[in-house]
Amino acid sequence: MARIDPVDYETAGGRTKALLDTVKAALGATPNMTTTMAHSAVLEGWLGLNGALRKGSISGADGERIALAVAEANECAYCLSAHSYLATAVAHLDADEVERARRFESLDPRSAAVLAFARSVVDTNGGVGDSDIDAAHRAGLTDPQLGDIVGHVAVNVLTNYFNRAFEVDVDFPVVHPHERRPAA
Repeated sequence: MARIDPVDYETAGGRTKALLDTVKAALGATPNMTTTMAHSAVLEGWLGLNGALRKGSISGADGERIALAVAEANECAYCLSAHSYLATAVAHLDADEVERARRFESLDPRSAAVLAFARSVVDTNGGVGDSDIDAAHRAGLTDPQLGDIVGHVAVNVLTNYFNRAFEVDVDFPVVHPHERRPAA
């Protein structure tokens, strides 16, 4: 059960209503995550960063791959559910590619390079090394792409933490994180 009740879209007013209208125009709905974010400045910040990243150098499909990988790493069922839906319905990734993305993998070499760098960002909490940057460059990624990958990781960490902290009710077909096996 959610720890914070979502804002009621129908009764919202002022700036909150305007932000939720932006969500509804973009997604055709106001998911529970966004109506819960509407209590705070987080919704406006999320919309701004998401909007900027959509205009950036990372494709929508690779943005979904990063979202899936980060959600799996952070064990966020809400984001895994939302991005599994978006990856198939909007980005047209097949089920196998969605599953690979959850492991920071792709059959597409460019997408694999994007995910390899994203994994380095996640695994090091942003403390990537020169070798990570060099490997990304050798794989053909540009500096603007590397910056946008960090942005995609960051916006997804934000939503993962938000949804987990407030136990936002999943309003997409539910996808659970894979079980983690304890280290031997």
